Amino acid sequence: MPLRSIDPATGALHATLEPATAAMLEQALASASRAAGPWGTQPLATRVTLLRALAEGLRAERARLARLITDEMGKLIAEAEAEIDKCALVCDYYAEHAATQLADIPLASDASRSLLAHQPLGVVLAVMPWNFPFWQVFRCAAPALAAGNVVLLKHASNVPRCALAIADLFAAVDAPEGVFQTLLIDAETAEQVVADPRVRAVSLTGSERAGRRVAGIAGANLKKSLLELGGADACVILEDADLERAAEIGARSRFINAGQSCIAAKRFIVVEAVADDFVARLQSQVEALVPGDPRDPDTTLAPLARKDLRETLHQQVEQSRAAGAELRCGGQPLPGAGWFYAPTLLDRVGPGMPAYEDELFGPVATVIRVADETEALRVANDTRFGLGGSVWSTDIARAERFARAMACGAVFVNGLVKSDPRLPFGGIKDSGYGRELGAPGIAEFLNLKTLWIG
Repeated sequence: MPLRSIDPATGALHATLEPATAAMLEQALASASRAAGPWGTQPLATRVTLLRALAEGLRAERARLARLITDEMGKLIAEAEAEIDKCALVCDYYAEHAATQLADIPLASDASRSLLAHQPLGVVLAVMPWNFPFWQVFRCAAPALAAGNVVLLKHASNVPRCALAIADLFAAVDAPEGVFQTLLIDAETAEQVVADPRVRAVSLTGSERAGRRVAGIAGANLKKSLLELGGADACVILEDADLERAAEIGARSRFINAGQSCIAAKRFIVVEAVADDFVARLQSQVEALVPGDPRDPDTTLAPLARKDLRETLHQQVEQSRAAGAELRCGGQPLPGAGWFYAPTLLDRVGPGMPAYEDELFGPVATVIRVADETEALRVANDTRFGLGGSVWSTDIARAERFARAMACGAVFVNGLVKSDPRLPFGGIKDSGYGRELGAPGIAEFLNLKTLWIG
């Protein structure tokens, strides 16, 4: 089935692309397999040079690539430009730190010398989502390539031009043949690639359903997998929080990328003593958002990436309202072209509602009121997800104790939950397993080889 590139702001068709044939896929797998050995034995300086060249290429093409992101998945143009900047930053980070991260580690033993060596696994398949179409790819590819692996990209079907543009970046900096390739394939074909013996590991960012499927195939074929799946991040507002700052940053966290972020503040858990005040401040932030053309710098709320995503989101909102959630603003698709949804705030959300139980992937903020700090922690951890979270309090020691007790992969105190090349990123429970970024990110796809020298 052809892949279609559609403008989420207008519904207009940009392009239709044909998927790879069986022969093209076999050629790509063979090329990756041939490249893996030589690339893994190249001096680290050679691999680092490629990363630095990619960073330069990204910065040089920033405006064009950002426009492509906006045209294909609807992101605000300023957010798209920041995404390209971040891709260059992660290339720079591993170019600078890979030598230290990949250095042999001496070990004490009964040998005359023993150590832990870091060696690549080979071909890594990256199955990536549409919501950050460049960043998700580079945060996987940069450490994998620095470590000496080669990468095959299976991107989301609605961003095929972004996928091809990434491959073009590698070609433009003369990356060796087979080191990075984009595969225009569907999910069923991707499962065949996961099972292929030439592929030694898979990294997936996406839905729970896709993660379970891919992890099952990888496990059956005894190969490494890393999963970054959904999230329902708690943003906990304790009674001594700076409410104005928490509302401002909380709204930014929830509505960035039109709410289509795994680490958005999806559940505002607010102590009752300050709930009315906080909700009023948050509502003011939400109502100030301006939906419109994401290419217009005055627009502050982008469309959703696909029509079906808007339909699912609206159904979740309606079901939550029917179960007792209070609609403070928004709550409906916006008329006209494109897949816009009104910035929405749901108050008094409780168990059993989709807004409490599930991930709402769009511009909807939900407020859960709690009696005190103890109940706030219980509710924060009362989710099958465990990606990120935040807590707001002017008592830093108190906030840190609370953060340590939250069941998730990353917690930010008095700040926006975000990914950073220097900080390990990943989740627990149904949010997946493994870590990207930082030193753990480069270690995920390595053979940690013990050497004992008598």
